[in-house]
Amino acid sequence: MFIHILNLKKSYQSGVVTTEVLKGIEMKLEKGGIGVILGPSGSGKSTLMNIIGGIDRGDSGSVVVDGIEVNQLDDNKLTTYRREQIGFVFQFYNLVPSLTVSENIEVVSHISHSPLNMDEVLEAVGIKDKKHRFPRELSGGEQQRVSIARAIIKNPKLLLCDEPTGALDYSTSRSILQLLQQVNEKYGTTILMITHNTAIAAMADRVFKLRSGEIVAESVNQIPVPAERIEW
Repeated sequence: MFIHILNLKKSYQSGVVTTEVLKGIEMKLEKGGIGVILGPSGSGKSTLMNIIGGIDRGDSGSVVVDGIEVNQLDDNKLTTYRREQIGFVFQFYNLVPSLTVSENIEVVSHISHSPLNMDEVLEAVGIKDKKHRFPRELSGGEQQRVSIARAIIKNPKLLLCDEPTGALDYSTSRSILQLLQQVNEKYGTTILMITHNTAIAAMADRVFKLRSGEIVAESVNQIPVPAERIEW
């Protein structure tokens, strides 16, 4: 099992008030699979994603990713884990405006021990002809493609996507979802995506429904739907 989480709990303290965000999460995802975490705002989706990605820590419980017990890593090992194992794609692209497309991607490739070929990645995400452009010269969908290229250039084992289509229109969203499926198929990258859009769940191998810090339902799609056929 590539991702295996057992009894993960996380709380935040504000003065004398303690807020339970995750209340004993348990989930599994196979290597090379696509998982989708569904849930409304405030359900704990981003907190769960941040813990899996090594950005935050759980208070208790076990988070194992490809044999690594993430919750037990010290700060230095967490940095190495994020650099070598994880690619992040966010709703907002976080591109450096003064750098070209290729330069934005190179910044990440330089920290990888086994980066993919730049031209191959640009070709895979459909922006090879825009490698010398700046973010301001790109559409929202093109900028998201750059952020995906930046995430996969370092050849991560796990791609974490936080509402990757949240800032995009319907047509562009479908295009980005198709791209994520292609990345999964081409590189064998395990993908875990969080979203509030229930239609996106059809493209996943495994779907987790999160509500108030708990997984209230889990389902398996024996035959995931191609992204181009998803409608909402």
